[in-house]
Amino acid sequence: MRAVITPGEPAGIGPDLVIQYVQKAHEHELICIADPIMLQQRAERLGLPLSISSYAINNAHKQTAGCLTVLNEPLKNPSVCGEADKANAQSQLNALKRAVDGCLTGEFSALITGPMHKGIINEAGIPFTGHTEYLAELTQTKKVVMMLAAPESKHQLRVALATTHLPLAEVSQAITQDSLKEVITILNNDMKKHFAVKQPRILICGLNPHAGEDGHLGREEIETITPAINALKKDGMNLSGPLPADTLFTQPYLKEADAVLAMYHDQGLPVLKHVGFGEAVNITLGLPIIRTSVDHGTAFDLAGTGKANSGSLNAALTMAIQMAENTSVIKNSSQENNNVT
Repeated sequence: MRAVITPGEPAGIGPDLVIQYVQKAHEHELICIADPIMLQQRAERLGLPLSISSYAINNAHKQTAGCLTVLNEPLKNPSVCGEADKANAQSQLNALKRAVDGCLTGEFSALITGPMHKGIINEAGIPFTGHTEYLAELTQTKKVVMMLAAPESKHQLRVALATTHLPLAEVSQAITQDSLKEVITILNNDMKKHFAVKQPRILICGLNPHAGEDGHLGREEIETITPAINALKKDGMNLSGPLPADTLFTQPYLKEADAVLAMYHDQGLPVLKHVGFGEAVNITLGLPIIRTSVDHGTAFDLAGTGKANSGSLNAALTMAIQMAENTSVIKNSSQENNNVT
Protein backbone atom coordinates (compact mmCIF):
# COMPACT_ATOMS: atom_id res chain seq x y z
CA MET A 1 0.00 0.00 0.00
CA ARG A 2 1.61 3.25 -1.14
CA ALA A 3 0.27 6.45 0.43
CA VAL A 4 1.24 9.97 -0.60
CA ILE A 5 1.33 12.98 1.70
CA THR A 6 1.57 16.72 1.03
CA PRO A 7 2.70 18.64 4.15
CA GLY A 8 0.90 21.83 3.12
CA GLU A 9 2.15 25.25 4.21
CA PRO A 10 5.93 24.89 4.67
CA ALA A 11 6.08 27.59 7.35
CA GLY A 12 3.46 25.78 9.45
CA ILE A 13 3.48 22.55 11.41
CA GLY A 14 2.79 20.24 8.45
CA PRO A 15 6.48 19.39 7.90
CA ASP A 16 6.95 18.88 11.67
CA LEU A 17 4.11 16.36 11.76
CA VAL A 18 5.49 14.35 8.84
CA ILE A 19 8.95 14.22 10.43
CA GLN A 20 7.47 13.17 13.77
CA TYR A 21 5.38 10.48 12.08
CA VAL A 22 8.32 8.79 10.36
CA GLN A 23 10.32 8.45 13.56
CA LYS A 24 8.62 5.05 13.82
CA ALA A 25 8.48 2.33 11.17
CA HIS A 26 5.18 1.59 9.44
CA GLU A 27 3.90 -1.32 7.36
CA HIS A 28 2.93 0.83 4.38
CA GLU A 29 5.02 2.82 1.95
CA LEU A 30 4.87 6.61 2.40
CA ILE A 31 5.83 9.19 -0.23
CA CYS A 32 6.10 12.85 0.71
CA ILE A 33 5.87 15.48 -2.02
CA ALA A 34 7.83 18.47 -0.73
CA ASP A 35 11.17 20.27 -0.80
CA PRO A 36 13.73 17.85 0.70
CA ILE A 37 16.00 20.71 1.78
CA MET A 38 13.15 22.25 3.78
CA LEU A 39 12.38 18.90 5.40
CA GLN A 40 16.01 18.29 6.34
CA GLN A 41 16.37 21.76 7.82
CA ARG A 42 13.17 21.33 9.82
CA ALA A 43 14.32 17.96 11.15
CA GLU A 44 17.59 19.51 12.29
CA ARG A 45 15.68 22.31 14.04
CA LEU A 46 13.48 19.74 15.77
CA GLY A 47 16.50 17.67 16.73
CA LEU A 48 15.07 14.57 15.06
CA PRO A 49 16.92 12.15 12.79
CA LEU A 50 15.80 12.11 9.18
CA SER A 51 17.26 10.19 6.27
CA ILE A 52 15.76 11.25 2.93
CA SER A 53 15.74 9.11 -0.19
CA SER A 54 14.53 10.15 -3.63
CA TYR A 55 11.31 8.65 -4.91
CA ALA A 56 11.40 6.08 -7.70
CA ILE A 57 8.09 4.67 -8.89
CA ASN A 58 9.42 1.12 -9.27
CA ASN A 59 11.28 1.03 -5.96
CA ALA A 60 8.61 0.10 -3.42
CA HIS A 61 9.46 -0.49 0.24
CA LYS A 62 7.91 -0.06 3.68
CA GLN A 63 8.64 3.14 5.56
CA THR A 64 11.39 2.52 8.12
CA ALA A 65 12.13 4.49 11.30
CA GLY A 66 13.74 7.88 10.71
CA CYS A 67 13.52 7.51 6.93
CA LEU A 68 11.35 9.31 4.41
CA THR A 69 10.98 8.93 0.66
CA VAL A 70 10.55 12.34 -0.96
CA LEU A 71 9.31 13.35 -4.39
CA ASN A 72 11.01 16.70 -4.92
CA GLU A 73 8.81 19.78 -5.25
CA PRO A 74 11.22 22.68 -4.62
CA LEU A 75 10.22 25.88 -2.87
CA LYS A 76 10.99 29.17 -4.54
CA ASN A 77 12.29 30.71 -1.30
CA PRO A 78 13.72 29.08 1.83
CA SER A 79 11.01 28.44 4.40
CA VAL A 80 11.05 30.27 7.73
CA CYS A 81 9.04 28.78 10.57
CA GLY A 82 5.96 30.83 11.31
CA GLU A 83 6.44 33.21 8.37
CA ALA A 84 4.36 32.24 5.35
CA ASP A 85 5.83 33.36 2.02
CA LYS A 86 3.48 33.87 -0.92
CA ALA A 87 6.35 33.00 -3.27
CA ASN A 88 6.01 29.40 -2.05
CA ALA A 89 2.27 29.17 -2.70
CA GLN A 90 2.53 27.63 -6.17
CA SER A 91 4.81 24.88 -4.90
CA GLN A 92 2.07 23.69 -2.53
CA LEU A 93 -0.46 23.50 -5.36
CA ASN A 94 2.06 21.74 -7.60
CA ALA A 95 2.54 19.10 -4.89
CA LEU A 96 -1.20 18.59 -4.61
CA LYS A 97 -1.62 18.22 -8.36
CA ARG A 98 1.19 15.67 -8.58
CA ALA A 99 -0.33 13.71 -5.72
CA VAL A 100 -3.79 13.73 -7.29
CA ASP A 101 -2.43 12.70 -10.68
CA GLY A 102 -0.69 9.76 -9.00
CA CYS A 103 -3.84 8.71 -7.18
CA LEU A 104 -5.90 8.87 -10.37
CA THR A 105 -3.47 6.58 -12.22
CA GLY A 106 -3.15 4.12 -9.35
CA GLU A 107 0.44 5.07 -8.58
CA PHE A 108 -0.70 6.02 -5.05
CA SER A 109 -3.47 4.34 -3.06
CA ALA A 110 -4.47 7.35 -0.95
CA LEU A 111 -3.70 11.03 -0.39
CA ILE A 112 -3.17 12.61 3.02
CA THR A 113 -2.93 16.40 3.17
CA GLY A 114 -1.37 18.69 5.74
CA PRO A 115 -2.81 22.13 6.57
CA MET A 116 -2.59 25.00 4.08
CA HIS A 117 -3.15 28.73 4.57
CA LYS A 118 -5.78 30.01 2.13
CA GLY A 119 -4.89 33.65 2.69
CA ILE A 120 -1.26 33.42 1.63
CA ILE A 121 -2.20 31.52 -1.55
CA ASN A 122 -4.72 34.20 -2.47
CA GLU A 123 -2.12 36.87 -1.73
CA ALA A 124 0.02 35.19 -4.37
CA GLY A 125 -2.70 36.00 -6.89
CA ILE A 126 -4.02 32.43 -7.06
CA PRO A 127 -7.77 32.04 -6.50
CA PHE A 128 -8.04 29.34 -3.83
CA THR A 129 -10.96 28.56 -1.54
CA GLY A 130 -9.55 25.41 0.02
CA HIS A 131 -8.21 21.90 -0.35
CA THR A 132 -11.61 20.35 -0.95
CA GLU A 133 -12.63 22.65 -3.78
CA TYR A 134 -9.20 22.39 -5.41
CA LEU A 135 -9.27 18.59 -5.31
CA ALA A 136 -12.76 18.58 -6.80
CA GLU A 137 -11.50 20.79 -9.62
CA LEU A 138 -8.44 18.62 -10.27
CA THR A 139 -10.53 15.46 -10.42
CA GLN A 140 -13.40 17.10 -12.32
CA THR A 141 -15.81 16.11 -9.56
CA LYS A 142 -19.10 18.00 -9.57
CA LYS A 143 -20.09 17.40 -5.95
CA VAL A 144 -18.04 16.47 -2.90
CA VAL A 145 -19.03 16.04 0.73
CA MET A 146 -17.02 17.01 3.78
CA MET A 147 -16.98 14.48 6.62
CA LEU A 148 -15.03 14.48 9.87
CA ALA A 149 -14.48 11.29 11.81
CA ALA A 150 -13.26 10.58 15.32
CA PRO A 151 -11.29 7.35 15.84
CA GLU A 152 -12.74 4.18 17.34
CA SER A 153 -11.33 5.08 20.76
CA LYS A 154 -13.57 8.17 20.59
CA HIS A 155 -16.78 6.27 19.70
CA GLN A 156 -15.87 6.37 15.97
CA LEU A 157 -18.27 9.26 15.39
CA ARG A 158 -18.63 10.31 11.73
CA VAL A 159 -20.27 13.62 10.85
CA ALA A 160 -20.87 14.75 7.27
CA LEU A 161 -22.12 18.19 6.26
CA ALA A 162 -24.96 19.18 3.94
CA THR A 163 -23.38 22.65 3.64
CA THR A 164 -19.88 23.72 4.58
CA HIS A 165 -18.41 27.21 4.88
CA LEU A 166 -21.48 29.40 4.48
CA PRO A 167 -22.77 32.31 6.54
CA LEU A 168 -25.63 31.06 8.69
CA ALA A 169 -28.05 33.41 6.93
CA GLU A 170 -27.43 31.56 3.63
CA VAL A 171 -27.76 27.97 4.87
CA SER A 172 -31.51 27.55 4.48
CA GLN A 173 -31.52 28.65 0.84
CA ALA A 174 -28.57 26.39 0.06
CA ILE A 175 -30.42 23.29 1.24
CA THR A 176 -32.73 21.92 -1.45
CA GLN A 177 -34.28 18.51 -2.00
CA ASP A 178 -31.91 17.87 -4.91
CA SER A 179 -28.79 18.96 -3.01
CA LEU A 180 -29.74 16.84 0.00
CA LYS A 181 -30.40 13.77 -2.10
CA GLU A 182 -27.04 14.24 -3.80
CA VAL A 183 -25.16 14.62 -0.50
CA ILE A 184 -26.90 11.67 1.16
CA THR A 185 -26.29 9.45 -1.87
CA ILE A 186 -22.57 10.26 -1.85
CA LEU A 187 -22.39 9.63 1.90
CA ASN A 188 -24.25 6.32 1.58
CA ASN A 189 -22.17 5.10 -1.36
CA ASP A 190 -18.80 6.03 0.14
CA MET A 191 -19.67 4.45 3.49
CA LYS A 192 -20.13 1.23 1.54
CA LYS A 193 -17.10 1.67 -0.69
CA HIS A 194 -14.49 3.02 1.71
CA PHE A 195 -15.72 1.91 5.13
CA ALA A 196 -17.08 -1.55 4.24
CA VAL A 197 -20.51 -0.83 5.75
CA LYS A 198 -22.97 -2.91 3.73
CA GLN A 199 -26.11 -1.00 4.75
CA PRO A 200 -25.11 2.34 6.28
CA ARG A 201 -27.36 3.64 9.05
CA ILE A 202 -27.47 7.40 8.60
CA LEU A 203 -29.04 9.84 11.05
CA ILE A 204 -30.07 13.18 9.57
CA CYS A 205 -30.34 16.38 11.57
CA GLY A 206 -33.15 18.86 11.20
CA LEU A 207 -32.22 22.42 10.39
CA ASN A 208 -34.27 24.19 13.04
CA PRO A 209 -34.52 23.76 16.84
CA HIS A 210 -36.56 20.65 17.69
CA ALA A 211 -36.41 19.76 13.97
CA GLY A 212 -38.94 22.50 13.27
CA GLU A 213 -41.49 21.24 15.80
CA ASP A 214 -44.11 20.37 13.18
CA GLY A 215 -43.63 23.65 11.35
CA HIS A 216 -43.93 25.94 14.37
CA LEU A 217 -40.16 26.66 14.36
CA GLY A 218 -39.58 26.54 10.61
CA ARG A 219 -40.84 24.60 7.61
CA GLU A 220 -37.57 23.36 6.05
CA GLU A 221 -38.02 19.95 7.66
CA ILE A 222 -41.51 19.56 6.20
CA GLU A 223 -40.93 21.06 2.76
CA THR A 224 -37.34 20.03 2.01
CA ILE A 225 -35.62 17.56 4.34
CA THR A 226 -38.38 15.00 4.90
CA PRO A 227 -39.32 14.68 1.19
CA ALA A 228 -35.66 14.13 0.29
CA ILE A 229 -35.30 11.45 2.97
CA ASN A 230 -38.51 9.68 1.93
CA ALA A 231 -37.45 9.60 -1.72
CA LEU A 232 -34.14 7.95 -0.85
CA LYS A 233 -35.75 5.48 1.54
CA LYS A 234 -37.70 4.19 -1.44
CA ASP A 235 -34.32 3.39 -3.02
CA GLY A 236 -33.47 1.22 -0.02
CA MET A 237 -31.32 3.60 2.03
CA ASN A 238 -31.40 3.21 5.81
CA LEU A 239 -32.13 6.79 6.90
CA SER A 240 -33.59 8.31 10.06
CA GLY A 241 -34.69 11.90 10.43
CA PRO A 242 -34.98 14.74 10.44
CA LEU A 243 -34.05 14.54 14.12
CA PRO A 244 -33.40 17.37 16.59
CA ALA A 245 -29.65 17.90 16.73
CA ASP A 246 -29.68 18.44 20.49
CA THR A 247 -30.88 14.87 21.07
CA LEU A 248 -29.45 13.14 18.00
CA PHE A 249 -25.90 13.60 19.35
CA THR A 250 -26.52 11.40 22.37
CA GLN A 251 -25.42 7.81 22.84
CA PRO A 252 -28.86 6.18 22.53
CA TYR A 253 -29.02 7.52 18.96
CA LEU A 254 -25.33 7.40 18.03
CA LYS A 255 -24.84 3.76 19.03
CA GLU A 256 -27.31 2.88 16.26
CA ALA A 257 -25.62 5.03 13.60
CA ASP A 258 -22.78 4.63 11.13
CA ALA A 259 -22.81 8.34 10.20
CA VAL A 260 -24.62 11.57 10.95
CA LEU A 261 -25.53 14.25 8.41
CA ALA A 262 -25.58 17.76 9.88
CA MET A 263 -27.20 20.61 7.99
CA TYR A 264 -24.43 23.15 8.59
CA HIS A 265 -20.86 23.46 9.82
CA ASP A 266 -21.40 24.52 13.43
CA GLN A 267 -24.30 22.16 13.98
CA GLY A 268 -22.22 19.00 13.70
CA LEU A 269 -18.54 19.81 14.01
CA PRO A 270 -18.49 21.24 17.55
CA VAL A 271 -19.74 17.86 18.79
CA LEU A 272 -17.23 15.94 16.68
CA LYS A 273 -14.32 18.10 17.75
CA HIS A 274 -15.37 17.97 21.41
CA VAL A 275 -15.18 14.20 21.20
CA GLY A 276 -12.06 13.83 19.08
CA PHE A 277 -10.12 17.06 18.57
CA GLY A 278 -6.45 16.33 18.00
CA GLU A 279 -7.28 12.85 16.71
CA ALA A 280 -10.11 13.59 14.28
CA VAL A 281 -9.78 13.17 10.52
CA ASN A 282 -11.17 15.31 7.71
CA ILE A 283 -12.36 13.12 4.81
CA THR A 284 -13.52 14.24 1.38
CA LEU A 285 -16.29 12.00 0.04
CA GLY A 286 -17.37 11.82 -3.58
CA LEU A 287 -13.89 12.05 -5.11
CA PRO A 288 -12.57 9.30 -7.39
CA ILE A 289 -9.59 9.11 -5.01
CA ILE A 290 -9.16 8.64 -1.26
CA ARG A 291 -8.28 11.84 0.57
CA THR A 292 -7.96 12.40 4.30
CA SER A 293 -6.55 15.36 6.18
CA VAL A 294 -5.79 16.71 9.63
CA ASP A 295 -8.54 18.49 11.56
CA HIS A 296 -6.46 21.58 12.40
CA GLY A 297 -4.71 24.54 10.80
CA THR A 298 -1.13 25.60 10.16
CA ALA A 299 -0.37 26.62 13.78
CA PHE A 300 2.46 28.97 12.78
CA ASP A 301 3.34 29.63 16.42
CA LEU A 302 4.19 25.95 16.95
CA ALA A 303 6.20 25.39 13.76
CA GLY A 304 9.71 24.22 14.52
CA THR A 305 9.16 24.11 18.29
CA GLY A 306 8.60 20.38 18.66
CA LYS A 307 5.31 21.07 20.47
CA ALA A 308 2.98 20.18 17.60
CA ASN A 309 0.69 17.22 18.29
CA SER A 310 0.83 14.66 15.49
CA GLY A 311 -2.27 12.78 16.67
CA SER A 312 -4.53 14.00 13.87
CA LEU A 313 -1.96 13.22 11.17
CA ASN A 314 -1.42 9.76 12.61
CA ALA A 315 -5.19 9.21 12.56
CA ALA A 316 -5.49 10.60 9.01
CA LEU A 317 -2.81 8.23 7.73
CA THR A 318 -4.29 5.24 9.55
CA MET A 319 -7.76 5.98 8.21
CA ALA A 320 -6.53 6.55 4.65
CA ILE A 321 -4.79 3.17 4.66
CA GLN A 322 -7.88 1.46 6.09
CA MET A 323 -10.10 3.10 3.47
CA ALA A 324 -7.73 2.04 0.69
CA GLU A 325 -7.66 -1.53 1.97
CA ASN A 326 -11.47 -1.65 2.25
CA THR A 327 -11.83 -0.28 -1.26
CA SER A 328 -9.37 -2.84 -2.61
CA VAL A 329 -11.19 -5.74 -0.93
CA ILE A 330 -14.58 -4.60 -2.21
CA LYS A 331 -13.20 -4.03 -5.72
CA ASN A 332 -11.58 -7.46 -5.84
CA SER A 333 -14.75 -9.11 -4.51
CA SER A 334 -16.82 -7.37 -7.16
CA GLN A 335 -14.43 -8.50 -9.90
CA GLU A 336 -14.58 -12.11 -8.64
CA ASN A 337 -18.38 -12.03 -8.63
CA ASN A 338 -18.39 -10.65 -12.17
CA ASN A 339 -16.04 -13.43 -13.28
CA VAL A 340 -18.30 -16.06 -11.73
CA THR A 341 -21.40 -14.70 -13.45
